[in-house]
Amino acid sequence: MQLLNQQFINNQWVPSKGTRLLDVMNPYREERIAQVTAGDAADVDAAVQAAQQAQPGWQALGGAARAKYLEGFADALEARLDSITTLSATNNGKPLAEAGIDLEDAIACYRYYAKQAKALDARQGELVSVEMEGVEARTYHDPVGVVGLIAPWNFPLVTSAWKLAPALAAGCTAVLKPSEVTPIPELVLAEIALEIALPAGVLNLLNGDGEGIGAPLTHHPGVDKISFTGSNRVGEAVMQAASDRTASVSLELGGKSPILVMEDADPAQAADWVMAGIYFNAGQICSATSRLLVHEDIAEALYAALGERMDALTLGDPLAEGTDLGPLTSAKQRDAVQRYLDLAEQEGLTVVRDAKHRTLPTQGYFLAPTLYLDVPLESRLWKEEIFGPVLCARSVTSEAEAIQLANDSSFGLAATVISGDPERAKRIGRQLKAGSIWYNSEQLVLPETAWGGFKRSGIGRELGPWGLSAYLEVKHVIGPAA
Repeated sequence: MQLLNQQFINNQWVPSKGTRLLDVMNPYREERIAQVTAGDAADVDAAVQAAQQAQPGWQALGGAARAKYLEGFADALEARLDSITTLSATNNGKPLAEAGIDLEDAIACYRYYAKQAKALDARQGELVSVEMEGVEARTYHDPVGVVGLIAPWNFPLVTSAWKLAPALAAGCTAVLKPSEVTPIPELVLAEIALEIALPAGVLNLLNGDGEGIGAPLTHHPGVDKISFTGSNRVGEAVMQAASDRTASVSLELGGKSPILVMEDADPAQAADWVMAGIYFNAGQICSATSRLLVHEDIAEALYAALGERMDALTLGDPLAEGTDLGPLTSAKQRDAVQRYLDLAEQEGLTVVRDAKHRTLPTQGYFLAPTLYLDVPLESRLWKEEIFGPVLCARSVTSEAEAIQLANDSSFGLAATVISGDPERAKRIGRQLKAGSIWYNSEQLVLPETAWGGFKRSGIGRELGPWGLSAYLEVKHVIGPAA
């Protein structure tokens, strides 16, 4: 068992000031694999001070020089692909194939922002067209400063890359808090920072929970921006803490995303895309398309196809070849989802598949992939983010009804449209209130395209040039023309 009671500050591992220890679990074996410090406000103080001291020099390097370090992160992660994939699957519970996809996404993100960092140099000092004669105006893009980055547990190394890569590309220095549930894969970032000789203080990695690290980080006056991914409850607290000093925030929060299947879709192909949208990572995805809206003309055929595919899923050891669905990442999350399943039984919801239709593994935080039909619009299962392998379905009679029900949510992170007519699918997608719309595909998340949502799904965007802009301040220098 590992004892992770140190913090990575100013390119050194130093003892944490925190006295509490938190268990880190293997969710398949249900055994403790490490203990991690809960952290302390004094750890945050030290990390922020190191980041503040490092920031001017990091900014002065310029985008091209910073890009070399970002490429260094990508190369080092690529060299460790197999070992990190195993670590992630062990700590998070997702199958090896999914953990490998995660790591490839993280690598692509660092490479993308290396290019963005280089391009940033060319944008500095661009002339602005002004109508006033004799006046010159130039645009500069300065880093926000010191940023606090708080990553979730469902996609280790991926969400941290979405935050850290653009922050470093912009010239910011960072204090990164991985989730205390899945800290083990993230520790490699500190190892890589030393390996590539990243200047001291540019990346500081703090282990801990919300009380020990999260709250002190969001309240710290030396932190210029907070980027948080997680629950709405915590996101609202982060926003309130930042408001005390008018600090910038980016929030990627919950979702209750719809998937619309029109009457001209092929049921078999649609079933594959529906499965991918809800049962990947055991449904622990903020963008999970957990509300299925299917035209009544093909509803019966689609439900039958989904049932067959759910029966074919292999639940088991994340490290075993052929596993389709691993356990949920923690006992806490399994129990939270189970409460929704208990509620569904109380409400008498119609079940296509649930735990009664399969035998679950004897160990691990497993729940059966579940599908409910005709879920009432007022049901909590239809309205609330469950964050597990639970799909709620309703049949619709028209395209207009599907669009209306899809938009009838307090969330707006993502959506999928499936139709035999791609132009129709795109037209429907334009009417949906969400940040990412897929049509006739799985959930493709690309470093070049923005990520973020409407309504209660968050504030701001990650990825793409928008992700870089989130860590930049725009400055204009104006005076007499030369």
